[in-house]
Amino acid sequence: MSDETLTLPDLTLPRDGGGTLALKAIDGPIVLFFYPKDDTPGCTKESIAFTEALPEFEKLGVTVLGASRDSVAKHDKFVAKHALGMPLLSDEDGALTEHFGVWVEKKMYGKTYMGIDRSTFLIGADGRVAQEWRKVKVPGHAEAVLEAAKAL
Repeated sequence: MSDETLTLPDLTLPRDGGGTLALKAIDGPIVLFFYPKDDTPGCTKESIAFTEALPEFEKLGVTVLGASRDSVAKHDKFVAKHALGMPLLSDEDGALTEHFGVWVEKKMYGKTYMGIDRSTFLIGADGRVAQEWRKVKVPGHAEAVLEAAKAL
């Protein structure tokens, strides 16, 4: 990463359940996790793990947000199916994923395509990224982010 600190952009995004969420309107620290696609195995496990850890994040005053380029309608189905507890942001135009550099070229079965690199950002109350995790492996990840949030 360059010397410039990555910061939370001044964006308002559509979220599950209808309505929008203005990122800069959130008080306190934020965990922002990017995942490739609603209702796929890894994304489901990660979202459930963050939902299970929500009470601990809330005790710390940390807001947890998930984000993908899926539509609000897909988010609504995903939330309902798995009883997810955090807002899921719909970044269909890619402004948020581009800002954080998580929209990348990927390869699977010999095909190249663009997709989200599973990544998480712990953002301090000042809007600056305090810690980042890229190319996340799901097992134990929510717990590791929680430990980092405790150190803020």
